[in-house]
Amino acid sequence: MAIFKPFRGYRPPKEIVKDLASRPYDVLNSVEAREEAGDNKYSFLRVVKPEVELPEGIDPYSQQLYDKARENFQRFIQDGYLVRDKKPNFYVYAQSWGEKTQYGIVGCAGVEDYMNDIIKKHELTRPDKEEDRMKHVRITNANAEPVFFTYHKEKAIDAIVEKAIQAPPVYDFEADDGFGHHFWVIEDDALIGELEKLFAGVDYFYVADGHHRTAAAALVGNEKKKNNPNHTGNEPYNFFMAVVFPDDQLTIIDYNRVVKDLNGLSKEEFLAKLEKDFEVEKKGTAEYKPAELHEMSMYLEGEGYGMKARSHTYDDNDPIGVLDVTILSNTLLEPLFDIRNLRTDKRIDFVGGIRGLGELKRRVDSGEMKVAFALYPVSMKQLTDIADTGNIMPPKTTWFEPKLRSGLVVNALD
Repeated sequence: MAIFKPFRGYRPPKEIVKDLASRPYDVLNSVEAREEAGDNKYSFLRVVKPEVELPEGIDPYSQQLYDKARENFQRFIQDGYLVRDKKPNFYVYAQSWGEKTQYGIVGCAGVEDYMNDIIKKHELTRPDKEEDRMKHVRITNANAEPVFFTYHKEKAIDAIVEKAIQAPPVYDFEADDGFGHHFWVIEDDALIGELEKLFAGVDYFYVADGHHRTAAAALVGNEKKKNNPNHTGNEPYNFFMAVVFPDDQLTIIDYNRVVKDLNGLSKEEFLAKLEKDFEVEKKGTAEYKPAELHEMSMYLEGEGYGMKARSHTYDDNDPIGVLDVTILSNTLLEPLFDIRNLRTDKRIDFVGGIRGLGELKRRVDSGEMKVAFALYPVSMKQLTDIADTGNIMPPKTTWFEPKLRSGLVVNALD
């Protein structure tokens, strides 16, 4: 059974929240972060991407960078940009775009739950990125950014959220990217106690987004446990900040591929080889979006194609074999293009579906890439099936949008 607890969050005054809240550290590079932070003294990028205040070209893993993160975090507290709540609370964090709104609860998950696979993963982590975030947690002694979990919907939890959002939100703003962010504080001790009991009945949490941050937060907590001879299990380091959303509210967006060349094949040779594993149909010059599982689209030399995978290419009873990213790798990327490691091969790149199919077309038409493939998005059931069976998704399979804003609430480990 899952642990989910309230905590005393550090939060910005509502007058500066829009200026302070930032995109998470891993969706923008250092150049973009410098531009985005600009002369905005409130930007939380100064804590999660502290190189914005250091010389260009600085080693992204240098001690100076982590020290600057700690210094800026402490300064934000001293200057009143972050103020700690007087008692432990839960928080409701809603994100909206178009006609859709999804409601998550912010609280603290258990380090032991991560170690014991109550918190389930579906992606591998890279040791260098894991260590980077571990250093950030160790040196700031805080979870500066939440991780993004999901769980199987519970009507009683939904009812408490519905009750909490009847009050006006304490934060309510639209970010520059057009996504709305809305935030409530659940202060009522009776509701807090009820939520803790209800979450104790949730079997598992699933990491939706933020595998490196999750691993880092849990591993640092485990380190602190090992280094404390008087460990009781109730210390703040036993828990880390997460936003948990019911699975029926989340949508996974397609995560598409662009490739630099055809590996020496002519267009005609390549199309002929595709026929073995796909039913290929010309779709004209406009972008074509796959409409169902095992259907993909391709854009090559100004033309769009539909690609229907033939039945021998997939296994719908295998949680990995059913995935279209698996089909594409097994039938095309590896045998035809000799792209065997999606994490390291420089001939392939990935485009989150939020940028639209137009971005695939643009990158091919510009000559930067030779061919693009759009995939039907993975479902939440596929994600949880993979996590439940202990499998790992291929790299770059899921894209969640909108991203959680950083700085709305911070969890200190003291």
